Amino acid sequence: MEQYVISVSSRACDLAPVMLCIHDLLGRLPVTARSRDCPGIRIEEGKVIDEAYTGPILEEVLEENVTKRVRPPGGPYKGIPVVVAPVRDDEGRAIGAIGIVDVTGIFDLAGFMEQNAGIRKQVCGEDLRPLPTESPAEKR
Repeated sequence: MEQYVISVSSRACDLAPVMLCIHDLLGRLPVTARSRDCPGIRIEEGKVIDEAYTGPILEEVLEENVTKRVRPPGGPYKGIPVVVAPVRDDEGRAIGAIGIVDVTGIFDLAGFMEQNAGIRKQVCGEDLRPLPTESPAEKR
């Protein structure tokens, strides 16, 4: 029986089959991964483009053992929202990290809602309730 084991010393070639699958599942969004002890892999557009990859956020996640949603200060994804999560062993220790480009991070929903509320307040005044013709019940 073939099997793939992710461990603290997994190499890029060990991570490739699973990461290529994740890449395809996510509509070919760029993905990265590494183990705690070895550089990892970077995949874009259906291809492995780096088999000795590491990045500052992957390293931070491994060290801190927490998921991070950030815009990296450097590297190939500089300024692009990413989410990176640890791969943990049975005892909860970070043995690897997987990162993806975070398309949800491109849209600042809270900022959009705040801006939208400000515009509605300017247009509607203090009463922000929808007009009767705008209510969900009216649209059914």
